[in-house]
Amino acid sequence: MSASDSSPLPAAPAFTGERFVPSCSGEIAYEHWHRYAFARRFAAGKRVLDAACGEGYGTALLGTVAASVVGVDIDIATIEHARVTYGEGNRLRFFAAPCSGLPVPSASVDVVVSFETIEHLGAAEQPDMLSEFARVLAPDGILVISSPNKRLYSDARAYVNPFHLQELYRDDLARLLHARFPAQHWYHQRLAFWSGIWAERAEEQGALRRAEHGADPDTEAPNEAALAETWMGDAEHIAPYSAPEGLYFIVVAARNAVALPAAGAGISLFTDADDSELKRAEANAREVLRLDHLLKENAAALARQAGHVEHLEALVAERERLVVERDAAVTRHAAHIQHLEGLVVERDRQLAEANAARKERNSNFAALEKQLISLEIAHTRLESERTRLEAALAAQERVIAFLQSFRGWIGWPWRRVRHRLHRAR
Repeated sequence: MSASDSSPLPAAPAFTGERFVPSCSGEIAYEHWHRYAFARRFAAGKRVLDAACGEGYGTALLGTVAASVVGVDIDIATIEHARVTYGEGNRLRFFAAPCSGLPVPSASVDVVVSFETIEHLGAAEQPDMLSEFARVLAPDGILVISSPNKRLYSDARAYVNPFHLQELYRDDLARLLHARFPAQHWYHQRLAFWSGIWAERAEEQGALRRAEHGADPDTEAPNEAALAETWMGDAEHIAPYSAPEGLYFIVVAARNAVALPAAGAGISLFTDADDSELKRAEANAREVLRLDHLLKENAAALARQAGHVEHLEALVAERERLVVERDAAVTRHAAHIQHLEGLVVERDRQLAEANAARKERNSNFAALEKQLISLEIAHTRLESERTRLEAALAAQERVIAFLQSFRGWIGWPWRRVRHRLHRAR
């Protein structure tokens, strides 16, 4: 795959604050670019392995001077982006693999470059990574490795990098390296603020004069024999840095050249004993970190509030659903109550009819009772009359029987006479 491939370019890795990408600028860019510019002196014409190459910008820079470079990173998407962005061939290759299992043969590379990698591994894995570096290096190969100084990077700043699993003090790193790479030449890297005084070389004087007259000051190449190594670069290339025109002029002058002292150092740097400007910048950086922390806390609070709002919205939606269900239930209950009320009205009507029928029946019963009582009275009277009549009839029968007897036949006329006499009296 080459950079001219028509396939779509994978999305560039997002900057997380830890993995450097070429679009970054400022302090982190100075640190990362400078390390790779420094490493090129060891990579020229060599077989190089860039361990934990990330986005691949450094691998590509090493490839401008090395015989071949292999970039290795554990993240597959980042490696795919590197392949498309920087191309692949016999001179430049990229592989997705961990640093503890490099996909290259033993003793097959001359230089292993591993910048800001070891601190991302745990204490148990760090020796394994160094053993793997020793395996792939040729007997006379070298390792160019960097690691943050825990004393200054974390302790002095009270800073915790969440991406670092095991940071190292100088003695810790020295002991780890000694087991496999006992020969060591140490360098230090640090951003600082300086007052700089540098010598004006003869070939630069013409460039400065041309700049004063509006011509291009960089038409001549800088002196390769400069007393200090200075570089400038980006994702495309690293090039020597020509000394700029100073804000102030400092001149050592004499009546003749013999009286002039030797030029001495090409660059003189000065800072105050307290590193006040650096401390001011660090204070600004701490303030930025503090504000960034506050922003993160604010973002987290906003996220929590957003989550709470979403929760409340869900509760409101649930409440509205319950209200709709309740209203539907109320409607059903109202319809049921209306139905029951209709049943009650119908029952009351039926009860009223039943009560009216009961009253009518009771009235009829009373009338019947009255009739029954009247009948009973009439029956009693009839019985009395019948008894009286029966008694009268019995008396008449006795009279008749008496009159039909001989005694009655004899005495009847006499009794009639006596009866008339009694009436006459």
